Amino acid sequence: MNQNVLKAKEELVNKIANDVKENPSLTIVEYRGLSVSEISDLRKQLKKVDASMTVYKNSLVERAAANLGYDGLNEWLKGPNAYVLSKDVITGSKVLIKFARRNPKLVVKGGVAEGQIVDAAKLKELSKLPGRDGLYSMFLSVLQAPIRQFACAVKAIADKQN
Repeated sequence: MNQNVLKAKEELVNKIANDVKENPSLTIVEYRGLSVSEISDLRKQLKKVDASMTVYKNSLVERAAANLGYDGLNEWLKGPNAYVLSKDVITGSKVLIKFARRNPKLVVKGGVAEGQIVDAAKLKELSKLPGRDGLYSMFLSVLQAPIRQFACAVKAIADKQN
């Protein structure tokens, strides 16, 4: 094989590995049977949540995964796959699971979430969690609850004395 071709493939493998390192979520989906308009619609939805969908040769992704130590992905690297990289583990999987529910031609196979190899069932569980903003809100309300209860108790005592 030509040295230029090998070098180009090696650079692409390094690019894929860097993209996976930079994004906490990589999801492997099979898109067989989806029309171009359906894929475009999915890409638009993913872009809204700061995620992107690309198609690479499975062998290149397999090499990148091996370089990163994700050998468990090989079982899902068969057939026409697309790779969804997301900055947020929850929102990316939420969009994919919701789209797959409406369009069963999209098959979520598995991927990597926060450095852990996860299957489709785990991704479905992740999609049920509230988003990052929702989790922050829940955490802050837990922190605020004791102060609020104390203020209500003080107000009740003050009202009772008057």
